[in-house]
This record gives sequence, C-alpha cells and structure tokens, in this order.
Amino acid sequence: MRGVFQKRKSYASNLWEGVVAVRRWMLVYGLLIFLPACIMLFVYYEQSSRILQEEVTQTMQQTLKQAGINLNSRLNYVQNSSHTIFKNHKLYENLDPANPIIERIAQSKELRNLLESVQTAPDIVRARVFTDRANLYGFDLLNLFPLDNFNERPWHEEILNAGGSIVWTGIYEENYLDSGPVRILSCARILRHPRNFERTLGVLVLDVPERMVTEVISELDFPAQSRVYIVDRNGTIIYNTEESLIGTKAKLASDVSGEIRERTENGIRLFEMHAPIRTADWQLVLDVPKAGLTQRATTLSQWSGIATIAGMTVMFLILVFILMAFIINGMNRRIQSVFKTIRTEGVEGLDEARTTAGSDFNLLERVVDHLVNRVKDLMEEAYRSKMLEREAELRALQAQINPHFLYNTLDTINWLAISRDADDISHMIESLSDYFRLSLNKGKDHVSVVDELELAKVYLEIQQSRFPSTFEFMIEVDSEASKCVIPKLTLQPIVENALLHGIRKNKNKIGIISICAEVSGDELQITIKDNGIGMDEQLTASLLSTSQPSRHAEGSGSSYGLYNVNERIKLMAGYDYGLSIHSRLGEGTRVIVRLKAMKE
Repeated sequence: MRGVFQKRKSYASNLWEGVVAVRRWMLVYGLLIFLPACIMLFVYYEQSSRILQEEVTQTMQQTLKQAGINLNSRLNYVQNSSHTIFKNHKLYENLDPANPIIERIAQSKELRNLLESVQTAPDIVRARVFTDRANLYGFDLLNLFPLDNFNERPWHEEILNAGGSIVWTGIYEENYLDSGPVRILSCARILRHPRNFERTLGVLVLDVPERMVTEVISELDFPAQSRVYIVDRNGTIIYNTEESLIGTKAKLASDVSGEIRERTENGIRLFEMHAPIRTADWQLVLDVPKAGLTQRATTLSQWSGIATIAGMTVMFLILVFILMAFIINGMNRRIQSVFKTIRTEGVEGLDEARTTAGSDFNLLERVVDHLVNRVKDLMEEAYRSKMLEREAELRALQAQINPHFLYNTLDTINWLAISRDADDISHMIESLSDYFRLSLNKGKDHVSVVDELELAKVYLEIQQSRFPSTFEFMIEVDSEASKCVIPKLTLQPIVENALLHGIRKNKNKIGIISICAEVSGDELQITIKDNGIGMDEQLTASLLSTSQPSRHAEGSGSSYGLYNVNERIKLMAGYDYGLSIHSRLGEGTRVIVRLKAMKE
C-alpha cells in the first residue's frame, strides 16, 4: 500500500514538473519571438501607412482630374451648342429688323422657336438673346430680352470686350418669369452683324443649371471635412457649396509648381490639389485635411496589416508546434509512468495490447480507433434494423388494402353471374383484371400518377356497373403531374371512401366524384372531391389520428382507409406530407393528397 502511495506521489510530482516546464517554454517564446515580431510589425505598419498615404493622395488627384475632365466635357457640349447657333444664318436674319410690323412679329416668333430648340439639350436650361428694342417687335422675357437688361449684369463689359469669344460666368441666381429663381452659370458671347462687324446685334446667352456641376462633384468620394470648389483664372471662387464664399478670393498655396501642394489654414495642415477645366479656363480645387487623409490611408492599410499578421501568425504557430514537440516528449515519458502504474495495479488486457503497440501513444490510438469502429458498426447495424423495420411496416400497411376490394369485386361478379348475361360478366372480369394488373405493378412500391389515376378509373367503372345511374366521375391531370410517381394504391382507398361513405349514403341525387392532379412548386397535390353527405368535424379530425377497425366494408367503408394511406405517405415521404380532409355535413368531402413531386 505504501508503494502504491509513493508511485502516485511520484506521478503527481512529474505532472507538476511538466506544467512548470510548459510555463517556462512559453515565457521564452514570448521574450525571444513575440516581442521582436511586435516591433517588426510596428515598423512595417508605419512604413506602409506612409506609402499608402502617398498612394491615396495620388488616387485622389486622379479622381479630381477625372471630375475636371467630366465637367470640361459637359461645358464643352454647351459651348459647341453656342457655336452651332452662332453660325446659324437664321439667327442674324431674325435679328436684322424688318420694316413691316407683320414681318417683325414673324421674326420674333421664328427667333423664339430657334432658341427653344437649343433648350432641348440635357445641360441647357434656357437659351436667351439680349438685343436692341428696335430689332424686334416685342420681348417675351423668356427667350428674348432688351439689351438694357444685359447692361445691368456685372459681367457685361467682359463679354463686350471679348469681341465675340465665349465668356463663362460664375454661379449666380436668375429669376425666370415662368419658373422662378434658379441658380445657374452662363455661356455668353456678343453677336455682330455678318455684313458690318462694327454693328452689334445683341448677346447670346446659354444658361446651365448649377446642379450639373453639383452632380459631378457629388460623385467624388473624399474624406470628411474635404472641400471642393471652382476658381477662375484670377483665383476668385465661382462655385462652392457655401454660397457665401462665391465671389471671394480663394486662399491658395503660393507654390504652383506641383499638382499636390501643402498649406496651413487656421492652424490646420491641408493638402491642396488642382484639376484644370480648360473649356472655361477654370481650376477645380480640392482641400483635404492631412489628418483625415492619414486616417483614410490607415483604413486602407488595415487589409495589408491583416495579411501580414496572418502570415506572421502562421510562422509563430510553426514555432509553437516545434516547441510543443519537446513538451509532448516530456509528457510521453510521464504517460509511460502512468501505464506502468496501471499495469502494476492489474488492469486486464492492457499488458497484452502494450506488447503489440509501437509506443504508448500508438496504444492509445489503437484503443480509440477500436472504440470508434465499434460505435460505427453499432450505428450501421441500428440503421439497417430501422430500415428493415420500416420496410416491413410499409409492406404490412400496403398488404391490408388488397384483399378487401378483391372480396367485394368477387361478390359483385357472383351477383352479376346470377342476374345478368355472360357479356356483362366478361366485362367485369376484364375490368377486375385491369385493376389487379395496375395494383400489383410487378411488385414495385411506386407507380406513375397516370397508372394510379387509371387504377382509380377502372375501380369507378366497376362500381358504375354495380350501381348504375347513381354517380358520375371526372379525372384531370396536368402535364407536370403526369410525369411524377406516387406510392402504389394511394388513391383507391380514398375514392372508395368517397363513393361508399359519401355518394352511396346520399340516395336522393346523383353523385359526382372529381379527381384533379397538379404540381405546385416541388409539391404534387391530388384532390379527390365528392358531393355526398359529408361528415361532422369530430369524425373528420379522428380519421387521420387513429385507424377505424370498427367500420366494415360494403356500406361502412374500409377498415383502415384514409389512416392507412396517410401513414404510408408519411413513412415514405416524411411527416411534412400526407392527407388533409375538409368536410361538412350535407356539403360533401374534399381530400387533398400532398406528396413530394418526384419524377420517374
């Protein structure tokens, strides 16, 4: 007893030594591997952030240039429209006054039509002409205006001095007579008489909505607190989201040598980027806070940081595995002492297994493998037993259906043989033969929907011979349902129940039985409906919950009937499928068969 106690004490001591060794190795791992890796990762992170900041800045510059190109393209389209109407001789003919009043009225009308045609362009909100009052009979103040109104504009002198060249105005507010105030920018040029260049006929103005500029700039994705605005050649702001800044001088960096410049504004370090809008001789300017750009670069560097951390983690894991190999070697020696203690205390069979194993770990693997294989064999055996049990149950349930109808039919043939001629008997026998040929189906458990409906049809034809002029039937099946298969003898018990319990008990009228088969999604649905006497709700609920052995054939129905069919469907297809019965007294019965739509 004392020896056993000493062995257990020695085993506990060995385990404690193993724990101490593991902690010591983990401390060495942290000092020699983890700390240098963290330092290396920090240096890498700083370098990658700086590089990514430069790349992000270049990317933003390219994005700004693309926005400038887009604006340039759309302004150039407006400018080309101005060139087109500028070269149209009709413009000058209508501005050259005619003496008769009627001709001057016609000139005004034709000039308005010409200007309205230009307004159909996407970015032109209004085409206007300012001309002398003597040139036209009247002004509609929509497209035609007196030249006096133009002289009140702050930029009229610049347009006059341009000598016919296009001048782009900044953003300003124009109050249209028909639509109210609108913020626009305008493409304007002076119109001279084609035969006398010293004579001025008027000024052509094409108005562009401010939203055109806003649409292009709103698509830009820049960091928060960034500012995008447009300045003219003199550095005056002509567009800004803050309307109060329009018309003021922009605080631009003095260094104009590079496209990306740095400046300080109100103590905040800014990156300043420019993109030319050559059509109007403007500059698209972006101011980005350096802090926000650094944050954006940091965000973009997270993915590369994650990839680096993942790679370093794999390397650390490899080192950990090497370290664990030494630890496991020490643990292996302690496990050997455990096995030795167990053998000393007399564990049966362990010594014999120990001699066939290459090591103690191999012995453990062999024991575990043996247990796993044993559990697997037991599970397979239980599965086979369950499948055999279900198959036997299915065949037992199916076997209960066949004899009942055979006895009724033979009884009918006997009755016909007594009361009728041999031709009717022959017809009945042929129908009976068809019935059993379809019901047996060469021993198969599943039949096509077409064959099952044919079986129901043969059954009903036989019953029409038994009970002439008492009922009619109809069968409908869609093309998809005809391709499906169902368990054998699914419909016949339901049809029999409809006839004997519904139609035959209602002796005052001719019964009707309808069968409809269709596919909905991945589900096959067959509906059997009759106009018989129906059932109360209590009986309807009990038909599928328990079998009805107290109900007998010929006037009382099948002994198992609908319960049998419902159980067969659930065993074969699952508990989500089966029968549902809807009936009321005096209103007939409707039975719905739901199965999984399986093709042949």
